[in-house]
Amino acid sequence: MTDPVARPRVADRVRHIPVPPAAHALSALPRIDYENAVLAEPDPAPDRTALRWARAVLEDADAETRQALTQGWTSLGLALAPAGSDGHVLGWRVRGSTPDAVLLAADATRGLRGELLFQRAQGALLLACFIRLDDDAARALWAQAESRHPQVMHRLLEQAVSRAT
Repeated sequence: MTDPVARPRVADRVRHIPVPPAAHALSALPRIDYENAVLAEPDPAPDRTALRWARAVLEDADAETRQALTQGWTSLGLALAPAGSDGHVLGWRVRGSTPDAVLLAADATRGLRGELLFQRAQGALLLACFIRLDDDAARALWAQAESRHPQVMHRLLEQAVSRAT
Protein backbone atom coordinates (compact mmCIF):
# COMPACT_ATOMS: atom_id res chain seq x y z
CA MET A 1 0.00 0.00 0.00
CA THR A 2 1.35 3.43 -0.92
CA ASP A 3 1.11 6.50 1.25
CA PRO A 4 -1.18 9.01 -0.53
CA VAL A 5 0.70 11.97 0.98
CA ALA A 6 4.16 10.57 0.32
CA ARG A 7 6.57 12.91 -1.41
CA PRO A 8 7.29 12.23 -5.07
CA ARG A 9 10.56 10.45 -5.77
CA VAL A 10 13.49 12.78 -6.46
CA ALA A 11 13.72 11.40 -10.00
CA ASP A 12 10.12 12.49 -10.58
CA ARG A 13 10.74 15.99 -9.23
CA VAL A 14 13.57 16.95 -11.61
CA ARG A 15 12.87 17.36 -15.32
CA HIS A 16 14.16 19.08 -18.43
CA ILE A 17 12.19 22.08 -19.64
CA PRO A 18 12.63 24.72 -22.35
CA VAL A 19 14.56 27.71 -21.02
CA PRO A 20 11.96 30.25 -19.83
CA PRO A 21 12.07 33.73 -21.39
CA ALA A 22 12.62 35.28 -17.94
CA ALA A 23 15.81 33.20 -17.60
CA HIS A 24 17.05 34.43 -20.99
CA ALA A 25 16.64 37.97 -19.76
CA LEU A 26 19.16 37.31 -16.97
CA SER A 27 21.93 36.14 -19.31
CA ALA A 28 24.72 38.61 -20.03
CA LEU A 29 25.87 36.83 -23.19
CA PRO A 30 25.29 38.89 -26.34
CA ARG A 31 24.45 35.67 -28.22
CA ILE A 32 23.43 32.22 -27.01
CA ASP A 33 24.39 29.29 -29.23
CA TYR A 34 23.32 26.52 -26.85
CA GLU A 35 20.97 26.43 -23.89
CA ASN A 36 19.22 23.95 -21.69
CA ALA A 37 17.39 23.92 -18.38
CA VAL A 38 16.37 21.55 -15.64
CA LEU A 39 13.67 22.26 -13.08
CA ALA A 40 13.16 20.82 -9.60
CA GLU A 41 9.68 21.20 -8.21
CA PRO A 42 8.71 21.73 -5.62
CA ASP A 43 11.82 23.53 -4.37
CA PRO A 44 13.07 21.11 -1.68
CA ALA A 45 14.61 23.89 0.45
CA PRO A 46 12.67 27.10 -0.20
CA ASP A 47 14.61 28.95 2.50
CA ARG A 48 17.89 28.60 0.57
CA THR A 49 19.05 31.50 -1.56
CA ALA A 50 19.92 30.91 -5.19
CA LEU A 51 23.61 31.32 -4.34
CA ARG A 52 23.33 28.67 -1.63
CA TRP A 53 21.66 26.38 -4.17
CA ALA A 54 24.51 26.97 -6.62
CA ARG A 55 26.98 25.96 -3.91
CA ALA A 56 24.86 22.94 -2.96
CA VAL A 57 24.67 21.71 -6.56
CA LEU A 58 28.29 22.30 -7.51
CA GLU A 59 30.46 22.51 -4.40
CA ASP A 60 28.58 19.98 -2.26
CA ALA A 61 28.80 17.30 -4.96
CA ASP A 62 31.18 14.47 -4.13
CA ALA A 63 34.89 14.98 -4.79
CA GLU A 64 34.93 12.74 -7.87
CA THR A 65 32.06 14.69 -9.45
CA ARG A 66 33.66 18.06 -8.66
CA GLN A 67 36.93 16.91 -10.21
CA ALA A 68 35.18 15.57 -13.33
CA LEU A 69 33.24 18.83 -13.73
CA THR A 70 36.34 20.98 -13.37
CA GLN A 71 38.30 18.84 -15.81
CA GLY A 72 35.45 18.89 -18.30
CA TRP A 73 35.02 22.64 -18.09
CA THR A 74 38.73 23.37 -18.49
CA SER A 75 39.00 20.93 -21.40
CA LEU A 76 36.30 23.01 -23.11
CA GLY A 77 38.42 26.09 -22.58
CA LEU A 78 36.50 27.70 -19.74
CA ALA A 79 38.70 29.90 -17.55
CA LEU A 80 37.99 28.99 -13.92
CA ALA A 81 39.31 30.54 -10.72
CA PRO A 82 40.99 28.28 -8.16
CA ALA A 83 38.59 26.36 -5.88
CA GLY A 84 37.55 28.40 -2.86
CA SER A 85 38.16 31.79 -4.52
CA ASP A 86 36.06 34.65 -3.15
CA GLY A 87 33.21 35.63 -5.42
CA HIS A 88 33.25 32.25 -7.18
CA VAL A 89 31.37 28.95 -7.06
CA LEU A 90 33.57 25.99 -8.00
CA GLY A 91 35.65 28.32 -10.15
CA TRP A 92 32.72 30.12 -11.83
CA ARG A 93 32.63 33.88 -11.21
CA VAL A 94 29.46 35.22 -9.58
CA ARG A 95 28.36 37.74 -12.20
CA GLY A 96 25.18 38.77 -10.35
CA SER A 97 23.23 37.61 -7.35
CA THR A 98 19.91 38.23 -5.63
CA PRO A 99 18.21 35.93 -3.12
CA ASP A 100 16.19 34.41 -5.99
CA ALA A 101 18.76 34.27 -8.82
CA VAL A 102 22.48 33.89 -9.24
CA LEU A 103 24.30 34.04 -12.56
CA LEU A 104 27.69 32.34 -12.74
CA ALA A 105 30.07 33.04 -15.63
CA ALA A 106 33.20 31.48 -17.06
CA ASP A 107 35.19 33.25 -19.74
CA ALA A 108 36.88 31.64 -22.69
CA THR A 109 40.42 30.53 -23.23
CA ARG A 110 39.37 28.77 -26.47
CA GLY A 111 36.30 30.59 -27.76
CA LEU A 112 33.62 29.02 -25.55
CA ARG A 113 31.92 31.20 -22.93
CA GLY A 114 29.44 29.83 -20.42
CA GLU A 115 26.88 30.89 -17.87
CA LEU A 116 25.00 28.91 -15.26
CA LEU A 117 21.80 30.37 -13.84
CA PHE A 118 20.23 29.18 -10.60
CA GLN A 119 16.80 30.70 -10.10
CA ARG A 120 14.10 30.17 -7.50
CA ALA A 121 10.61 31.01 -8.72
CA GLN A 122 7.06 29.91 -8.04
CA GLY A 123 8.08 27.16 -5.64
CA ALA A 124 10.61 25.60 -8.02
CA LEU A 125 14.35 25.69 -8.63
CA LEU A 126 15.70 26.23 -12.14
CA LEU A 127 19.21 25.42 -13.34
CA ALA A 128 19.88 26.81 -16.81
CA CYS A 129 23.03 26.81 -18.92
CA PHE A 130 23.92 29.25 -21.68
CA ILE A 131 26.86 28.75 -24.04
CA ARG A 132 28.35 31.09 -26.61
CA LEU A 133 30.65 29.61 -29.27
CA ASP A 134 32.94 32.21 -30.81
CA ASP A 135 34.63 30.17 -33.54
CA ASP A 136 34.87 26.82 -35.32
CA ALA A 137 37.37 25.46 -32.78
CA ALA A 138 34.92 26.17 -29.94
CA ARG A 139 32.08 24.55 -31.92
CA ALA A 140 34.23 21.43 -32.45
CA LEU A 141 35.06 21.24 -28.73
CA TRP A 142 31.43 21.69 -27.75
CA ALA A 143 30.27 19.04 -30.24
CA GLN A 144 32.21 16.46 -28.21
CA ALA A 145 30.39 17.35 -24.96
CA GLU A 146 26.95 18.49 -26.10
CA SER A 147 25.21 15.10 -26.07
CA ARG A 148 26.26 14.40 -22.46
CA HIS A 149 25.54 17.87 -21.11
CA PRO A 150 21.77 17.58 -20.42
CA GLN A 151 22.25 14.33 -18.49
CA VAL A 152 25.04 15.84 -16.39
CA MET A 153 22.90 18.86 -15.48
CA HIS A 154 19.95 16.61 -14.62
CA ARG A 155 22.10 14.36 -12.45
CA LEU A 156 23.71 17.30 -10.62
CA LEU A 157 20.35 18.86 -9.75
CA GLU A 158 18.82 15.50 -8.86
CA GLN A 159 21.70 14.71 -6.48
CA ALA A 160 21.47 18.13 -4.80
CA VAL A 161 17.71 17.75 -4.35
CA SER A 162 18.27 14.30 -2.89
CA ARG A 163 20.81 15.69 -0.40
CA ALA A 164 18.34 18.43 0.59
CA THR A 165 15.42 16.10 1.27
